[in-house]
Amino acid sequence: MGQLINDFEAYRTKMNDRIMETANTNIKRFFALDTTTYADGALDIKTKEMLGLVASMVLRCDDCIKYHLGKCHEAGVKHDEMNEVFMIANLVGGSIVIPHYRRAVEYWDELSLESEV
Repeated sequence: MGQLINDFEAYRTKMNDRIMETANTNIKRFFALDTTTYADGALDIKTKEMLGLVASMVLRCDDCIKYHLGKCHEAGVKHDEMNEVFMIANLVGGSIVIPHYRRAVEYWDELSLESEV
């Protein structure tokens, strides 16, 4: 696994575990709501993850962007689809999204390399 992916996944897992050690009922419910919201329903998982990615890019949350890029990759989003997702995020969010777009492309490229191996 590439360094960007390793670093992100290791930190996310470590800190989520730490949070859950002392989490109260409300934060546990919030995490569960997040999980169930992205489950298959009227919209499929792939569509929901692409929507989550656009929202994350517009809100400029790099951790969220990486998370949704990984989930999009797992859901089978293709390069041409991802380019359209990136375009929508940039259109909705404006030029301030471009630095996050750069990092998203870098992370997507690393995810794509993983699937070629």
